[in-house]
Amino acid sequence: MNKWILPTLIGIMAALYIFIIPQEPLALKIVFKLIPMLLIILYAFRQLPAKPASAMRLIIIGLFFCMLGDGFIAVSFVAGLGVFLMGHVFYLMGFIKMSRLKMTRLAALLPIGLYSFIIGRQLITALQTEGNDGLVIPVIAYMLVISLMALTAILTENLWATAGSILFVISDSILSWNMFVSAIPYSDVLIMTTYYSAQFLIAKSLASLRKSVGHEEGKSMNM
Repeated sequence: MNKWILPTLIGIMAALYIFIIPQEPLALKIVFKLIPMLLIILYAFRQLPAKPASAMRLIIIGLFFCMLGDGFIAVSFVAGLGVFLMGHVFYLMGFIKMSRLKMTRLAALLPIGLYSFIIGRQLITALQTEGNDGLVIPVIAYMLVISLMALTAILTENLWATAGSILFVISDSILSWNMFVSAIPYSDVLIMTTYYSAQFLIAKSLASLRKSVGHEEGKSMNM
């Protein structure tokens, strides 16, 4: 029963932020936005073994940077984008360490690349049309990194990491489309439910990723 207490609390606090907390005052909104991520990071730490591998520590750092991004993006989109980019870089490095190169998994590069190209082209066109040329390069860089993060998560062959990374891509797609292309009904709810779900699944993946880490470190030691 105890193992469900923290996930339940995460769900309650996420729902409280999404459906109850008002937009103003902004400081209060930011505090309640960060609480679910603090709980998710705590949950992630509880998935770690006594001596976590470097790959697992990188994912924890990624969670921390994403939490910082939550706060920054509420006051500055560019600053928030940059901090989230760092979070994805840490996720990417962690997943790379646990990836297993197989042609069947590498095939995921095609749909991920196609999706990123379609969404990216629409975003860039919208940014240029609105005179936001300064955001084109940062947005392209962000899309490239989050796409690679999703691919490396798939290459870990871990269901939780794969689902979490895909939900993260969906959440950011809704956010950027709603901001720059056209309004999406209930966008706030869709963005945050997919976002918190993505982060929780990435945190949850740490428990089952132990086996992958142990397998890869064992091979390294034998070499």
